[in-house]
Amino acid sequence: MKALVQRVSRASVSVNKDVVGAIGRGLVVFLGVALDDSREDARYLANKVANLRIFEDEASKFSLSALEIRGEILVVSQFTLLADSRKGRRPSFTEAAPPDMAEELYEFFVEQVRSTGLNVETGLFQEHMLVEIHNNGPVTVLVESKKAAK
Repeated sequence: MKALVQRVSRASVSVNKDVVGAIGRGLVVFLGVALDDSREDARYLANKVANLRIFEDEASKFSLSALEIRGEILVVSQFTLLADSRKGRRPSFTEAAPPDMAEELYEFFVEQVRSTGLNVETGLFQEHMLVEIHNNGPVTVLVESKKAAK
């Protein structure tokens, strides 16, 4: 499972010109689910995202997490994070989980982040979305569940 995390001053996601999720200061999380992912991957990643120290303290050091600043989280499903573009010119998505499995783990990830008490908004699974992001920094971090286990 992969989470591309962006620190934002605000963000929103729209489907058919209707805003379906919006946050202020916090994190946008693009979540990609792989074929071999499990609830344990989702649990690990949710904990990692909520506690990722990428917000600045008064000394301008990355010392604070979304939990510590009471930030908001916008989670958007993003199967393209599993793209393999090493061969040819068209990416392959064979490592991405099928939609039913991906949706179940996506929803579980969202539940896990919500259980921290943070406000969590989402996009709509398997919909064409327009995401507006005000990346603050810019700060973007890729977090992967499988690399942590090694």
